[in-house]
Amino acid sequence: MTGVPRPSGAHLGDDDRDSSQPERAGDAQRVAMARPRLVIILGFLSAFGPLSIDMYLPALPAMARTLHAPTSAAQLTLTGCLAGLALGQLVSGPVSDARGRRGPLLAGVAGFAAASALCAVAPDVWLLLVLRFAQGFAGGAGIVIARAVVRDLYADDAMARIYAIQLLITGTAPILAPIIGGQLLRVTDWRGVFVALALIGVLLAAVSARWLPETWPPQRRRAGGLRAVLTDARALTADRRFLRLVLATGLAFGAMFAYISGSSFVLQARFGISPQLFSVIFAINSAGIVTAGQVSRWLVGRVPQHTLFTAGLTGSAIGGGLMLVTAFTGAGLPLLLPALFVVVASIGLVLPNGTALALASHAERAGSAAALIGTAQFAIGAAAAPLVGLAGPRTVLPMALVIGSLGLGAWLIRPRALRPERQPQPAGSVP
Repeated sequence: MTGVPRPSGAHLGDDDRDSSQPERAGDAQRVAMARPRLVIILGFLSAFGPLSIDMYLPALPAMARTLHAPTSAAQLTLTGCLAGLALGQLVSGPVSDARGRRGPLLAGVAGFAAASALCAVAPDVWLLLVLRFAQGFAGGAGIVIARAVVRDLYADDAMARIYAIQLLITGTAPILAPIIGGQLLRVTDWRGVFVALALIGVLLAAVSARWLPETWPPQRRRAGGLRAVLTDARALTADRRFLRLVLATGLAFGAMFAYISGSSFVLQARFGISPQLFSVIFAINSAGIVTAGQVSRWLVGRVPQHTLFTAGLTGSAIGGGLMLVTAFTGAGLPLLLPALFVVVASIGLVLPNGTALALASHAERAGSAAALIGTAQFAIGAAAAPLVGLAGPRTVLPMALVIGSLGLGAWLIRPRALRPERQPQPAGSVP
């Protein structure tokens, strides 16, 4: 494999520096990851959250009517999926540190396809809630392991750029998913949406089995079972900088999920927007994520990651504040829609930079660290989702209060460790 260029900023582990090996696994991994096809696969695996939630959003009101379920129960199906995504990452991340990335990933994607098919035949909202949890649990493996694979191969600015490229795909999923979901409702009911998700899961399982390589070699895997998992957990929770980054990112992410949970009801019931027009509005907001993510990718290396991260948190707080102004003044859609756009677009700066900063010092436990990052995001989202519907679908105030509180909280706790002089050392000095 000699003579093959490495990606800029690639992480060099001890095995990679051992020139006595006839063929270095690290070089092979980097050659594989240089293929755009694999970056695209990782992006789609990271999109299990948007696929599971956003394609289903236009069908929420119809599902509630069909199953004779109240609004709060319908929104609990979002919470169940989010809780499953959180717990699934918490389990799959450490397992991938011990067993490698490929096996747990394939099991999770196959489980997602099976759970999606079962959701399509759920007879009542409560069984649907259980199945949505199972769907999210299985899909969590794709999210956390895709994130860990990037950390296996890259560090510092290069890692942030790859996450931003992934966000191009992950951000496109919310653009297309609700549009696809809305159009599916023209020819089928909400059950057909889950059939489509099952087919997507089958396709991703086949593609991953064919083209996704193993990126975590046996000699670097974590041994020791539960004791090693607990050791990693203690090391991660003792890192205050890591925890602050995780919490700040999670709160901003939770603000976006409060929007996801409440916007379909508020915009359709309160303002009379059709499911198809809602899908267009949702797509425009999601385009903001894509745009901000690609701006971040272009700026990384020119602007410090901590500055980009703080800019994203500031946007989330400003958008939440504008929503509160809308709720208390009755300004309506002319102010509400721009506020929602700012809240959502800011995630394009928060996620790639917050994730890269948090994982920078935890290469040897990337699966566990990525699991805590993802778990915090989806757990906060799961807690926020039902709160926006407590006062019914015809008021903006609950959604504005939740989004405003989470956005302001994320901005207030942005860690002091983000100062430039406190940044992790360049690749090569961190194992």
